[in-house]
Amino acid sequence: MSIKNKLNIPADGIAGLKENFKTDAISGFIVFLLALPLSLGIAKASEFPPIMGLLTAIIGGLVVSLMMGSKLTIKGPAAGLIVIVAGAVAEFGQGDPVLGWKLALGAMAVAGVIQILFGVLKLGKLADFFPLSAIHGMLAAIGIIIIAKQFPVLLNDDPSLAKGKGPLELIANIPNFIMNLDPKATFIGVVSLAIMLGWPYIKNKTIKMIPAPLVVLLFAIPCELFMHFKETEPAYSLVKIGNFVDNININISFDGISQTGLFIKYVIMFALVGTIESLLTVKAIDLMDPYKRKSNMNQDLIAVGIGNTIAAVFGGLPMISEVARSSSNVNNGAKTRWANFFHGFFILLFVLLAAPILEMIPNAALAAMLITVGIKLTHPREFIHTLNIGKEQLAIFLITIFFTLHEDLLVGIAAGILLKIFFHLIHGAPISSLFKATASVSSNGDDYLVEVEKSAIFSNFLGIKSRLEALPSAMNVTIDFTKTKLVDHSVMENLHHFENEYVAKGGKVTIIGLDDHITFSDHKLSSRIKGQK
Repeated sequence: MSIKNKLNIPADGIAGLKENFKTDAISGFIVFLLALPLSLGIAKASEFPPIMGLLTAIIGGLVVSLMMGSKLTIKGPAAGLIVIVAGAVAEFGQGDPVLGWKLALGAMAVAGVIQILFGVLKLGKLADFFPLSAIHGMLAAIGIIIIAKQFPVLLNDDPSLAKGKGPLELIANIPNFIMNLDPKATFIGVVSLAIMLGWPYIKNKTIKMIPAPLVVLLFAIPCELFMHFKETEPAYSLVKIGNFVDNININISFDGISQTGLFIKYVIMFALVGTIESLLTVKAIDLMDPYKRKSNMNQDLIAVGIGNTIAAVFGGLPMISEVARSSSNVNNGAKTRWANFFHGFFILLFVLLAAPILEMIPNAALAAMLITVGIKLTHPREFIHTLNIGKEQLAIFLITIFFTLHEDLLVGIAAGILLKIFFHLIHGAPISSLFKATASVSSNGDDYLVEVEKSAIFSNFLGIKSRLEALPSAMNVTIDFTKTKLVDHSVMENLHHFENEYVAKGGKVTIIGLDDHITFSDHKLSSRIKGQK
């Protein structure tokens, strides 16, 4: 009996809708409760009209779900792109947020088309090129920036106090923000933050099924009404939505192309960072899938690219496969892509029937939700985990954070990659193997031998991966590093994922030839260099 039959894989398409209607609709509804406030908060933090966050989630659900290559991911706006979107609005608009929004949409649309091309050209493996320590450093830096930008919002400070300030300036101005806080909004913000941070520690499984953002809204909206925010607080204290249908217009402008360098910069950042984050989420959710289904990364990229292009035309945020919502989807028992569809459907229904409720949400409560996301991205355990893998990984992690905060994401990720390559060179990796893998495959019946020579590092792993993916399923695979000088952490972790996936399909993977390699730390997936012990 095949593994597929053993696991009773849910049907796809209309058959899957009929078969799993109840479980997917329930999961989609729970995810909708999570996505609704987060999509609003992400849009507002990105300097987009808040309603556009919901538009993106609706497109990600109703449109992208019908063509995506993954079964359980949720498509929508992501906190990880706030920094890029807000930066694009500020630089394109030069003080005019509406103009900045419309010009940023032009760069987003072009990036969406590029994502489609990535998928068509089968570049779904792109995320495997980047060193993991640099990617985690980039995400940690994004977390710090989100916290820095949302801290004054949590306190309901006058937005002019933070206007035009970079993340390092915002951090330096924290005492000033505290001095100017609004007591009522701060109370709502701090309690909301405590709910968000404390909710994972609740032991009761039934209570824990309620999404923390929904609990925040159930606390914050009554507080807002009791404190008479509309009558007593500044206009920026509450979310402004407006009529959803009236906001659906062709808002995009391509006039930003005249600023060639700036336009290219943001096209690259939207396409690159959005693609990496999305692919990493798909890979992570595949590992959580109880049915061990492997997503079609290229098809998923095409679907996300189409969704981003459509969203950009109508004024929405860029979307990715969002990790928190996707994880919730899996944990809620979703079976197919229809859970993503239902999440978008329920958001649309709510916006059409209950939009006035959204305008009762204090911005301080949304800031608390986003700060929680930022804390997760830059949690101290990320630093400790990276140090445990190796000091050189921590150096790459920190240098990526520093240059991202000081300059921008592109400079940060480039600095991390260059430092990683520098470390490889001083550890003896041959220049000839930096971007080209030397790997051969031989077979004897059901036994396959993959021999890797010179070095196995992040920048040449795609060559090694292509040979591994070409192997037939359910065989005995031996990967031999006897002739390899250096094996880095990114390769070790990617091989770990390959082994899990291959074994799940009935195969066997054995790694040999590392006995003479010295590890850089005690971590089982740390980098290692050949030498005498």
